[in-house]
Amino acid sequence: MRVAQKLYRGGSFTETAGDQLNGNGPTLVLGFGSKDILSKDDIYQKLRSMHPDADILLCSTSGEIYDQVVYDDTVSIVVMEFEKTKLKTISLNITDIQDSFEAGKMLFSKLQDEQLAYVLVISDGGMVNGSQLVKGIEQINSGKIPVTGGLAGDAANFVSTLVGCNSEPDNGNIAAVGFYGDNLNIGHSSFGGFEIFGPEKIVTKSVSNRLYEIDNKSALELYKQYLGKYAEELPGSALLFPLYVRTEGSQASVVRTILSIDSKEQCMVFAGDIPEGSYVRFMKANFDKLIDAATNAACNSISRFNQEIAAKPKFALLISCVGRKLILGKRIDEEIEAIKEVFGDDTLISGFYSYGEISPNNLNTYCELHNQTMTITTFDEI
Repeated sequence: MRVAQKLYRGGSFTETAGDQLNGNGPTLVLGFGSKDILSKDDIYQKLRSMHPDADILLCSTSGEIYDQVVYDDTVSIVVMEFEKTKLKTISLNITDIQDSFEAGKMLFSKLQDEQLAYVLVISDGGMVNGSQLVKGIEQINSGKIPVTGGLAGDAANFVSTLVGCNSEPDNGNIAAVGFYGDNLNIGHSSFGGFEIFGPEKIVTKSVSNRLYEIDNKSALELYKQYLGKYAEELPGSALLFPLYVRTEGSQASVVRTILSIDSKEQCMVFAGDIPEGSYVRFMKANFDKLIDAATNAACNSISRFNQEIAAKPKFALLISCVGRKLILGKRIDEEIEAIKEVFGDDTLISGFYSYGEISPNNLNTYCELHNQTMTITTFDEI
């Protein structure tokens, strides 16, 4: 396996790093970039002319990760050439499918094969319900194959996102890449770093990602009580106080971030489903613990990777939440620098800030949609 990366900035490719590519073997090009640049700079055609036989997957972001730096208004590109691993790409548009759940089922069904080793999913982050998408995937997969990825971003605008797979990026697209064979070595991990506080409570009224009542009381009013002085700054301050969500009968949990508040319906709208009957606790941000969580994600992804071979991976794909970027502000590079310290110079790092992260919580478990996490997937061939 050979891996190289490059950064597109100011109208040209300004930086390159990694292996010398030879153009042989299945090749995957991943490009994570500003929506404006993907729309106006003809990035897909530029990459297609450079890599005529490759599968090319592009998505818009809320920030680009290249090596140990976080950028805006660039495109972070990584090229992976495989010697023994086969690839298959699938793309569909949510407007052509009944719903996000069915889209997930269809995507995984088209990739399913006895040689399937791993699936990367990159989805539109506005028109697609990410929770239902991963539920559809796992309806078929049942946790047998690791599935990771994320939802495209749109800076902090939350208007529309772009995804393209072997085509110009557009709204509503969902792309998946299947990796096949026995020689692919994948590690994955997802950590948040938010502190849990307060007692566990039960969701007594919710519809999809809209939360109305907790313990038969107004969820919005309860939330405001917990926020104290920060309640006056809603919905912006909500990024600092996500919800810990656990379904009944399970110890596995996810974090959910508030996207907006519907004052008319007196409910909160989250970046993922909050099932009725699930258990929730409030959380709060701690800058140092967020950065520590990034370190933990890197270490954990390596430990899972090293179940196969005692070495550092060739490539680490980082997908972190836009909420973390907004919270950390000028300290945002620190979480990437912490990860770089773990991987060292032998592992290339690329990725993006997203509207949601996709990863299992543990080995051989269902993938979940996460918010407010640093999610890392590591790649190599053996």
